[in-house]
Amino acid sequence: MAIVAILGMTAPAFATDDFSGRDKLKAHSQEFRKRVEKVTEGVYTAIGYSASNVTLIQAEGGSIVVDTSANPVDAKAIVEAFGDRMSHPVRAIIYTHNHPDHTGGATVFAGDDKPEIYSHKLLVTAKPDTGRGRRDGGDAFGTALPDDQFINAGTQLEYGRVTPHTREGFLPPTQTFDGDEESLTIAGVPIQLILTPGEADENISVWLPDRKVLIAGDVFLKTFPNIAPLRGLPTRPVEKWVASLDRLLALNPGYVVPGHMGTISGADEAKDALTAYRDGIKFVYDKTMEGISKGKTPDELVQEIKLPAELAQHPYLQEYYGTVAWAVRGIYSQNAGWFDGNPTHIFPLTEKERATKLVAMAGGTAKMLESAEASLSAGQFQWAAEQADYVLALEPQNGAATTVKIRALRELGERQMNATARNYYLTVANHLRDTQRHQSK
Repeated sequence: MAIVAILGMTAPAFATDDFSGRDKLKAHSQEFRKRVEKVTEGVYTAIGYSASNVTLIQAEGGSIVVDTSANPVDAKAIVEAFGDRMSHPVRAIIYTHNHPDHTGGATVFAGDDKPEIYSHKLLVTAKPDTGRGRRDGGDAFGTALPDDQFINAGTQLEYGRVTPHTREGFLPPTQTFDGDEESLTIAGVPIQLILTPGEADENISVWLPDRKVLIAGDVFLKTFPNIAPLRGLPTRPVEKWVASLDRLLALNPGYVVPGHMGTISGADEAKDALTAYRDGIKFVYDKTMEGISKGKTPDELVQEIKLPAELAQHPYLQEYYGTVAWAVRGIYSQNAGWFDGNPTHIFPLTEKERATKLVAMAGGTAKMLESAEASLSAGQFQWAAEQADYVLALEPQNGAATTVKIRALRELGERQMNATARNYYLTVANHLRDTQRHQSK
């Protein structure tokens, strides 16, 4: 066990029997139950029928639809759910942004009505969000997890597990604007389209000034935002995100429709939620930048930066999708680069070189595995996974080390409140298990 003393074994991140995070994530699934919510007179939002919300605005001689769900199958279910609240022709479709879960069902809503389709110009010209790569078998959305392991995807009940997110039902915009804002009247309904970058550079919020309704897209969600996604995307532009929320707060909305999950009714509740969301993002950004100016490392800042109690407890800042820790790392890298200031890290040893030395210090592979097994028994799952990785760096086919890593990742995953972390841990564990089985045949 010499390696333990040398590296300094820390206390386990989770008690062995602490599944409170998983229980909170299960409770979060209630956000995605199927229903049509009446926002205010003439405005209805379909929630839970697809990955994202679809909003119906009743207009003169027809309807306006904001976002169109993930695919034609979901869109048909939403049309049915709207029932006689939705009249034809559909006069306009508005895309808040280009994510496929918001744009995949347009053909169904359009039908034969030939509506104008509105978006920001960036939706047409910007690089699309393609960060769905499965790295090392990991999938933050859990699309391949069996039903007994999957809970939800953080901002939606499921991401393409039942009906896929496709471009099959996408229709290109016919009307775009280039700038911060566009005011127009569609079928008698005054509408402002406001550029509000955050999770997506092209995100627009749809403001109905006469009804005090704000349809925010993905710049505002009922979860801590995914500022630095696990799935392989650049860190989102935090300063622009904060500025977007300031713009929305200035509207003083009476009703808010997020891109996912339930709506908000009442000016006080809307102000409270939008303010907390802005303040949470701004706090993490300001503290990270302050730490950078003091020469602190990302690891130090992840340990130090925690939301103040009133924000940490706010229902719109629970870490179901993004986390404070990932945001800190993303903001650090975005503003200070990859180097943490320690000269030892300028040209570090390769993973295999480091593993060779650490395994030797532990007394060999068998001793390292013995220590990893002890870590599992002690509930030190992160340390067990790291020890397994040292062995696998030297012996990629080592079955015992793979088994330890599988068990450690499952234990870590089952204790997560964050859906993307849970899904990633469990999909990698399953990938390793399947690879191991294939190799043994």
